[in-house]
Amino acid sequence: MKPEPTLERDDDNGPFLPDYLLFQLAAASAAASERFHAIVRENGLRVPEYRALVCLNDEDGLMVTRLAEMALLEQSRMTRIIVQMDRDGFVTRISDPQDRRRVRVHLTEKGRALAGRMVTLARAHEADLLRAMPGRAGAQLKRLLSEFRTALAAREHQDRPDASGDTPPLT
Repeated sequence: MKPEPTLERDDDNGPFLPDYLLFQLAAASAAASERFHAIVRENGLRVPEYRALVCLNDEDGLMVTRLAEMALLEQSRMTRIIVQMDRDGFVTRISDPQDRRRVRVHLTEKGRALAGRMVTLARAHEADLLRAMPGRAGAQLKRLLSEFRTALAAREHQDRPDASGDTPPLT
């Protein structure tokens, strides 16, 4: 007996990859990001530096661990990026007054000005992308993706061992 599909597909017998969710997300991200990444480079930044700037623009004074999570980068890579951005005068690193072992990253005036310019450019790029979709489809897509990310985060949290160290049973 054939197992029941978990997702509705237009054609279960057709090619797999074009209909595969992860491929769809990656291909859409690559296509949508290509032009904006060129804009990032035109402004003298690499994409990871851009991500760090806009994360700090939203929430200045982050610790490197949290900044790396928000920017979707490994902590060791983020540390190297922050060292370079500090040398370039975009950020400054300050010891946390509550725990001197922790370092918080803050935008400098130069970094805040560049972050503000990049956010403006990103918003314009996003608006252009959303205009390519009919009606309110762009707003719906953003809402659905946000809900999807929330559901995935909840699922990941649920799959983690609880405080007692027990791993939840697989279902």
